Amino acid sequence: MDLYKAAFLLGAFICSVGGTEIDGYTKTEGAWVLSLNKRQYMVNNVADCAAKCDAETSFTCKAFAYVEKDQECWTAATNSKTELIVRKQSSALYEKNKYLLECMNGIGADYRGTKDRTKTGTLCQRWDVKSPHRPNFTPQTHPLHDLDLNFCRNPDLDSQGPWCYTTDPDNRWDHCNVPSCTENCIHCNGEDYRGNTSTTENGFTCQHWESQKPHNHGYNPSALPEKYLEENYCRNPDGSPRPWCFTTNPSKRWEFCFIPRCKSEPPTIVPETTCITGEGQAYRGTIAVTETGKTCQSWSAQTPHRHSRTPENYSCKGLDNNYCRNPDNERRPWCYTTESETRWEHCTVPRCEDAADPDEGVIPPEGDDCYEGNGSNYRGITSETISGKKCQRWSAQTPQKHNKTPESFPLA
Repeated sequence: MDLYKAAFLLGAFICSVGGTEIDGYTKTEGAWVLSLNKRQYMVNNVADCAAKCDAETSFTCKAFAYVEKDQECWTAATNSKTELIVRKQSSALYEKNKYLLECMNGIGADYRGTKDRTKTGTLCQRWDVKSPHRPNFTPQTHPLHDLDLNFCRNPDLDSQGPWCYTTDPDNRWDHCNVPSCTENCIHCNGEDYRGNTSTTENGFTCQHWESQKPHNHGYNPSALPEKYLEENYCRNPDGSPRPWCFTTNPSKRWEFCFIPRCKSEPPTIVPETTCITGEGQAYRGTIAVTETGKTCQSWSAQTPHRHSRTPENYSCKGLDNNYCRNPDNERRPWCYTTESETRWEHCTVPRCEDAADPDEGVIPPEGDDCYEGNGSNYRGITSETISGKKCQRWSAQTPQKHNKTPESFPLA
């Protein structure tokens, strides 16, 4: 629950980072994107490959894979938002940042994020189907607008921003709640804030996220691309009450930033009342006891435990009464307890897919969880990818069938 937990849970700290970076792209070593729409080129270096992606005319290039050993360049019309990313040891995957953004510039004509519900919470209809509504905009008629799956888009330059056809037969289309990349205000606790404030509430200048001076930390922008740790802008990568940053003052490690609250409506969620998916951040049920049977403390109370997870600080997290919730990106819903000797505990909330999480109960090691070289000797317990996806057990064959089993590789 402390300031550094999220960075640890989302990915192992990398002991050394190398390689050439390309402006405007996020790089992932040892990765390859599956794409039916791709082209191959022979190039001299990674910069030439990026130029091929930028100049692509047969499709919108969202990413490219570069194999330095063979000087191979593969441009692709997909990225990690829409297609599976697989391991390929000799490859480096470069994804265009503008297609990874979950916020919009201007009216959102270039928005390519993955929001798929309207502002009222209705699921969007796929752009390539004709039911329940026959669309005027399809991937075939508007190939340059990236009408992928059922994601919100703005192919007709609607002044109100991205929209979609809905799966409600009685409501043909509606706008989506996509936050502005430049709006210098926050909804909720500012986890989606993408503004450029770079000073703290007491006037300290923020330290650049990629820098380790004057303060060493684990919030590596390349390891946490979905957190948009750009420049030295205030961000909230760990579920804190509001955006913050490390400071350039050696005697002040970090501090919150003062950013006003937005006057527009916050993003909507579809509440889960009887079970949870993912980490249970949408859970709005009424379970109010922990996994060991302890009664939960009310979120608005400060006894027996004082805390900052209050309804005021986390206005969009449903902190009603003493119900179990996940306001700060924990692994699953939790609560403070009414027993003074136990500050907080997780709650037992059933999963909607009715499948147990094999990683529950794993306790992080005392030492650093990092690797050297290519990581072949890594024996840590990180079990999530850099984009936050849960790893499949090596002994399991679902959902991915493979031959990398404990039996086949007993020394690995």
